[in-house]
Amino acid sequence: MTILHTKAISKRYGGLQALSEVNMTVNAGEFLAVIGPNGAGKSTLLNVLTGLTMPTEGKIWLDGKDVTRWATHARIRSGLGRTFQHGRLFERLSAVENVMTGAAVRKGRSEKELQEFAMSILHRMGLSGVARHQISSMSYGQRRMVELCRTLACEPRVLLLDEPAAGLNSGEVELLMERLTALRAEHQLAVVLIEHNMGMVMRLAERIVVLNFGCMIAEGTPAEVQTNPAVLAAYLGEGYSHADV
Repeated sequence: MTILHTKAISKRYGGLQALSEVNMTVNAGEFLAVIGPNGAGKSTLLNVLTGLTMPTEGKIWLDGKDVTRWATHARIRSGLGRTFQHGRLFERLSAVENVMTGAAVRKGRSEKELQEFAMSILHRMGLSGVARHQISSMSYGQRRMVELCRTLACEPRVLLLDEPAAGLNSGEVELLMERLTALRAEHQLAVVLIEHNMGMVMRLAERIVVLNFGCMIAEGTPAEVQTNPAVLAAYLGEGYSHADV
């Protein structure tokens, strides 16, 4: 079942065409990766999907509803969650307090209920030991995981991840992949991943969309994308080898 769908999404900034007629579907429970070189339009696409930027043309449907002109908070309440390339946590708050701000999107819970819910998410993500720690005292990898927890606290059905592995060491990347795989299986989350770590993309994604200069130039399984000449030329480069993934 399709849970997120775009039709001919375009975005122009003056004379710059950041996105050009992007048609994309995301199925419930699917792991979809969006890749492309710097400036390909990946973050612009996420900004349009979440309502931070309005498209110049085109339509977006979330769970069958036309959300093209909806505000960001309305999309979040309807099941769309996002992490950012550069974390946006509250430095002076603890990990659990940050996650509670995400849980507060769902109205009708007491502060105690919000805290218990936030703690349960941190526990599932292996962060119980640092739940009361102030964000400013935490490692970069821990911060990225807390940001993911805060997004999960919004109870999304579609999770948009903007380069979640950026700045993480190899062990932290492995842990992140384990957590994402478990979360997807447990909650039937649809995950849309923007990531430059090709090893992570090829191991997690069932389907890959490739952008270049704002246009969709390819779509398919990891195996199909790895052998697509347009992708090799535009993104992976001529020196690319299958042994790299």
